[in-house]
Amino acid sequence: MTEFLLALGVFLLSHMIPSRTGLRHQLTATIGERRYLLLYSIVSIALLAWLISAAHRAPFVPLWDLAQWEYYVPIALMLPASMLFVGGLFVPNPLSISFSRASFDPARPGLIGITRHPLLWAFALWSFTHLFPNGDLVSVILFGGFTLFSLAGMALVDRRKRKALGDEWRGLAAQTSIIPLAALVLRRASVRWSAAALVTTVVGGAALYFVLLGLHPILFGVDPVAGLG
Repeated sequence: MTEFLLALGVFLLSHMIPSRTGLRHQLTATIGERRYLLLYSIVSIALLAWLISAAHRAPFVPLWDLAQWEYYVPIALMLPASMLFVGGLFVPNPLSISFSRASFDPARPGLIGITRHPLLWAFALWSFTHLFPNGDLVSVILFGGFTLFSLAGMALVDRRKRKALGDEWRGLAAQTSIIPLAALVLRRASVRWSAAALVTTVVGGAALYFVLLGLHPILFGVDPVAGLG
């Protein structure tokens, strides 16, 4: 349990320290934002791998008995989560985290019209859905912590982007929402997509979903389909 808590603490600090101390600003000014995001992602993936490995080695403390329906939750919701993840990474998004530096077209917001934080919602959905088929203490700490961290991160990113973009942020943010689909329901957002963004999000996300489903037993030692019965 000690290694798991240490790994979790290091992972969370690695996400808090850069923005809280100004380190992010210094690094982006030196190496550029895109290179910073790439370096940040590599470090995050390495720390996440350590955290998951430590979680597997931690003592198993059951908290509730699993029901059959709980295994279906991640199977169903990880498909939209995968689409949010791929779209969040590779579709232009001036309002949140994105690797794309292509220009953003407000008339064709696509995924950004659904939510301005698709990548963070992908992590929130991933972690929340994995609470259900893992009814033990370490899983609740791990996935519950990730869920809260992802949701809190949306407000932090909003604050940073608002400061950086000023009036432009207010104009763009008015056409979308943090809560998925809320801006569409309120008729503040467009449902128009560019062809490239639609293919990237839907096809890329679906491909990632099935790859993760197939490799899950190898990467994480658990076959998610086996629990369906």
